[in-house]
Amino acid sequence: MKTPELDDSETVVARHGETRGGGTFEFGEGEKGDALIIAVRCQGKGEIEVSVKPVNVGFTLECVDSEASTSTYNQVSVAGVEKKGTVSIQAPSSVRWSMTIGRGEPEQAEAPEPSGEAE
Repeated sequence: MKTPELDDSETVVARHGETRGGGTFEFGEGEKGDALIIAVRCQGKGEIEVSVKPVNVGFTLECVDSEASTSTYNQVSVAGVEKKGTVSIQAPSSVRWSMTIGRGEPEQAEAPEPSGEAE
C-alpha cells in the first residue's frame, strides 16, 4: 500500500508506510499560520482512530476489506497546530494503514452564495 500523496504546494514532514495495529508518530514545529495535514489510507475490515496532540483533534475512518481506500485527507487549522506534536493511530491488527503528515496554507472557506432576496 502506497503512502498518501500531498499537493505540490504542501510540505511533507513525516511519512509512515504500511502498518498493522497502532502507533504514535512525532511531527516538528511549523510556521505560524500553516495548517497541519494528515492523510491516511487503510485496508481491512474495521475502524481506525486518529488523534492529534497537542491540539486535541481526532477522527475515525471506516476501512473495508476489498481494496485500499482512497486517501482521507484532513487539514487542521486551529490554534496551536504550528507547535510540534504527535499523531496517534489505534487500529485492529486486521487493518493495514499508511499515513503522510504535512504542512501547508490553510484552505479558505467558501463564501455563502447570495440568496438573491432583498432584506
